[in-house]
Amino acid sequence: MHITLRQLEVFSEVLKSGSTTQASVVLSLSQSAVSAALADIEGQLGVKLFDRVGKRLVINEHGRLLYPKALALLEQASEIERLFSHDSGSLKIGASSTIGNYMLPAMIAGYRLDFPETPLELNVGNTDDVINAVADFRVDLGLIEGPCRMPELITQSWLDDELVVFGAPDNPLAGKNVTLEMLAAAPWILRERGSGTREVLDHLLLSQLPDFNLVMELGNSEAIKHAVRHGIGISCLSRRVISEQLSSGSLVEIRLPLPPLVRKLYLIHHRQKHISNALSRFLTYCKELV
Repeated sequence: MHITLRQLEVFSEVLKSGSTTQASVVLSLSQSAVSAALADIEGQLGVKLFDRVGKRLVINEHGRLLYPKALALLEQASEIERLFSHDSGSLKIGASSTIGNYMLPAMIAGYRLDFPETPLELNVGNTDDVINAVADFRVDLGLIEGPCRMPELITQSWLDDELVVFGAPDNPLAGKNVTLEMLAAAPWILRERGSGTREVLDHLLLSQLPDFNLVMELGNSEAIKHAVRHGIGISCLSRRVISEQLSSGSLVEIRLPLPPLVRKLYLIHHRQKHISNALSRFLTYCKELV
């Protein structure tokens, strides 16, 4: 049995119109096409759905039994069409921790005001986690803090982000003209390997401090801020992450004998990923921030 939505639509309209002639006008079909569709569905069901009374079609017990089922199926089909008429399918975003925790909440709030019909899911992890999620099609788009070297992923430069070395207000390096030797001797608290912050910091700063004093690795920027505030050591995070603490004075910036530590943030998606209207809108929204 292969009953089609078009046949159910013809049946329903004939029921409402009372004739194949009127139904053909409403459906923009020929009368012969309407009659053929009605005959086909009756043939598949093995019953007559209407009693023929002169030129009129009067619904019978079989038609009355079918009508609510047909109407429900047609309404569900219309819901499916409406669901995707504006490409409002759900959007899954993966973001590394600095972006996901400190940048995306405000971005998503603004995006939701403009596109409230698009369900959006955010998954936060370190940069390696996000890259793997994009590669496995578990998320539609990744926003990361470190470079991506997977050839199957498209990487687009997005925003500049400044890294800041910081300590507690009473740290011995606070307010000093520090040297590389002083930095190497200080106790360091760093993000774990695999995070974008750590990879960029290894390249921009720690490569110049070959014997630096690493006392702790933590997988969370908030934990690092608290550890530094309690005097365990110094660290380096995005200025966006510690801006409130720098403003309040609970943490202080340590000036480096180096140029500013600036890294790129990136947008990544799979080369074979279909760029839906919903994803295209979010990409445009991100790029408007540049």
